[in-house]
Amino acid sequence: MNTLQVTIKDRMAVIALNRGKSNPMNAEMVKELHTLVHSIDNDDNIGGLIITGKENFFSAGLDLIELYDYNEEQSRIFWNDFLALQAKLVSFKKPMVAAISGHSPAGGCVIAISCDYRVMAQGKFIIGLNEIPVGIVVPDSIFKLYSFWLGERKAYQLLMEGKLLSVEEALQAGLIDEISNPESVISNAEKQIRKYMQLNLATWSQSKLNLRKDLIAAATGDQTEALNQMLKQWWAPETRKALQMIIQNLKAKSAGTSPS
Repeated sequence: MNTLQVTIKDRMAVIALNRGKSNPMNAEMVKELHTLVHSIDNDDNIGGLIITGKENFFSAGLDLIELYDYNEEQSRIFWNDFLALQAKLVSFKKPMVAAISGHSPAGGCVIAISCDYRVMAQGKFIIGLNEIPVGIVVPDSIFKLYSFWLGERKAYQLLMEGKLLSVEEALQAGLIDEISNPESVISNAEKQIRKYMQLNLATWSQSKLNLRKDLIAAATGDQTEALNQMLKQWWAPETRKALQMIIQNLKAKSAGTSPS
């Protein structure tokens, strides 16, 4: 695995996203995460999963710099794989807790809200879905997932603005469940997952799948129409122009200079 690190301790797996400074998600990371989560879900020796990032970043979301250069075939494959990853995470039958170590916008937020519980580091971090301002059409499956935690009204308003929340705002809105000192994020996530793992696994898992029935149906159903909508807007000239500006800013920040 080039973009992930995994450790297993007392029947609990920890996946640490590990790509660059901010864990931007590219095709390789999406595929590796899907493969690893699928393997853990089917491993009887593992009873729960924590997903975390690195200091200051859970994941900065999709790697727009790399994605921008994908051709049409590569773009279709990527978005199809990303929706498949969401479906895999949503239907994961074992306890899964997000230890959000820092910023978690967009794709990072999708991973976090697929989990059963979220512990987020205290700090000047943001979390939420800002796809619309970037030019990405939000599929119904992601809206359903967001509104599962926030309620439809709040999720709709936040999505349509592309608003990102501070840690304190996220707790108040119900997007996260707990705020932790940064150095205790993993240990606090482990406390929560151990509570789940003490319960009867068959009962817990079936109840989870029952309660997520509508989420799973939305995520695992035919996504062709949603994918076509996303790709049409992704290649629209106004989206490409907006992405160029975003990428210019990202590269300037990375270089430590201000964009001209």
